Amino acid sequence: MTGFWENQYVQLAGYYSIATICIILCLALFELVTSYRNWEEIKKGNMAVAMATGGKIFGIANIFRHSILHNDSVLTMAGWGIFGFILLLSGYFMFEFLTPSFNVDKEIERDNRAVGFISFVISAGLSYMIGAALL
Repeated sequence: MTGFWENQYVQLAGYYSIATICIILCLALFELVTSYRNWEEIKKGNMAVAMATGGKIFGIANIFRHSILHNDSVLTMAGWGIFGFILLLSGYFMFEFLTPSFNVDKEIERDNRAVGFISFVISAGLSYMIGAALL
């Protein structure tokens, strides 16, 4: 019989718990760097914010998915997942920087769904690239 910490169900619960906590913390950091309040705007029915936030959630979860697949300890998984999140966050700032003709945050806050959708796709796409590169 294997030890308690080597039990498959205990490991699953550990990965799930730590990844969920990290996702919540990462979303809180995204909330700090945007000019709008994600959940207040979503409550008002702002679809652009919903798409952008959904992309962030998908992106962060996908990064942690890849981190879980490539690491055999919860601590290492969390470390690589957080590093991946930092890369995703830098991609968010690059998107803002590479669109000098308009302010991404303001357009999303104004419910510009085209910008919200592009934000979703950028988050999802970058998460696949980051996840593929994680060790």
